[in-house]
Amino acid sequence: MRLPDFEAWAVFAAVADTGSFTAAADALSLSKAKVSKAVSRLEAELGTVLFHRTSRRLSLSAAGRSLVDHARRIRLDGEAAVEAARDEASLLSGTVRIAVPMSFGLRAVAPLVARFMALHPGIVIDMHLSDARVDLVNEGFDLALRIAVLPDSSLRAIRLRRVQMYLIASPDYCARHGTPRHPAELEGHRAVHYANAAQPGVWIMTGPGDDRVQARVNPALVVNNADAAMPAVLDGLCIAALPDFFCDDGVAQGRLVRLLPDWRFDDTTLSIVTPPSPHRPARVEALIAFLRSELPAA
Repeated sequence: MRLPDFEAWAVFAAVADTGSFTAAADALSLSKAKVSKAVSRLEAELGTVLFHRTSRRLSLSAAGRSLVDHARRIRLDGEAAVEAARDEASLLSGTVRIAVPMSFGLRAVAPLVARFMALHPGIVIDMHLSDARVDLVNEGFDLALRIAVLPDSSLRAIRLRRVQMYLIASPDYCARHGTPRHPAELEGHRAVHYANAAQPGVWIMTGPGDDRVQARVNPALVVNNADAAMPAVLDGLCIAALPDFFCDDGVAQGRLVRLLPDWRFDDTTLSIVTPPSPHRPARVEALIAFLRSELPAA
């Protein structure tokens, strides 16, 4: 049995990601000749061309595009195995890159990160706060927290809890504009559009008897962050659909009213998402275990 040429696969991934043989050679601390030979060796073994080469441009062939994700996994698995072995032989150390939604990160994750840092002073946390979805593999993240309906993908997901979406307004808004009794009545109301949604301004709700209704709401405010919506909602200018952790306190204090409580949006989950490799450095496993134990369940 002949083993795969793991080095060549890893070099192929580096060339694809950096866009040139020279840049890949610099990233891998190899000579350009060795990088070129590794790719040629892999092409010969596979019997196909992985790159189209011209004097001005290097681009993946159709075969290269179909194989590059496999190459990235091989490279990531190898790097993770080496780092895991190093971590086992020493104290937990190094950098963990994590991507977190902005508002949830500030409210819930940042305090936990501070506690984790106190427990593991050798670990550096590089936390990226944004509501935009990042590419974990291509952007080099070890993990991400996501509040979403996760699509099928090669990423590995650890589901922590269900997140309910509340339809909310202020009491003043309801007094001036009325309280909707059915999702069909929402179309006459001004609402917050969440720019990162698949269909901003389209709300699909399921009610008693599993009736599903799609409502299109008029934009009063378009935002890419939920915290930016709250002042306008509290001032009675519009209604919004927001995650439960934004709304629970306001509802309990009477500053917000939950509309259509018998209707629900599709289930959303809070999940930890990691690259496809099952091998992770011990420092990454430590942070994942900590977040799983500390983030509230619901």
